[in-house]
Amino acid sequence: MRYIHSEETLEVPENVKISIKARLVTVEGPRGKLTKDLSHVAVNFSLLKPNVVGIAIHHGNRKNVATLRTVRTLINNLIIGVTKGFKYKMRYVYAHFPINVNLDKNAETGNWEVEIRNFIGEKIVRTVAMQTGVEVEISKAQKDELVLFGNSLEAVSQSAADIQQICKVRNKDIRKFLDGLYVSEKGNIEEES
Repeated sequence: MRYIHSEETLEVPENVKISIKARLVTVEGPRGKLTKDLSHVAVNFSLLKPNVVGIAIHHGNRKNVATLRTVRTLINNLIIGVTKGFKYKMRYVYAHFPINVNLDKNAETGNWEVEIRNFIGEKIVRTVAMQTGVEVEISKAQKDELVLFGNSLEAVSQSAADIQQICKVRNKDIRKFLDGLYVSEKGNIEEES
């Protein structure tokens, strides 16, 4: 078995402050602060220059070296989150029964809850709790559209996935019944001009 020494580098923008202690990555930027626990990954972090983070793995096999790019991407997503933020747009798709969506904030947790009614004419009220830090609003520009946004890519995308999964059509031919809420667009809150 061949052991490999491999290293990745990551540029950190000027307006972002990054600190890594015991593989707990904390990124602070203009939009807020995000943390990610990477203690389960056996990588070494180093500060090569004031704004360049080095991620290295020593004596790793091919599978271990593959985690380097994953760690680099996770940290890069944190940096994008605190500078630009993430925005997902979801469209309601229905053939006959119009889907009704209501939003309200949970009093105990302070997180948003999405309430879906009249999905394929069912009387069941489906409620999805958004992840912490995810804001949700009904689009004013587009009919039948829901907009989710926040700083954490994981939280925003998981909330969108939860909404999509709760609206699965069961015991019917899914080729015919295409009803549901689907992600139509992914992007950043602060678009580059």
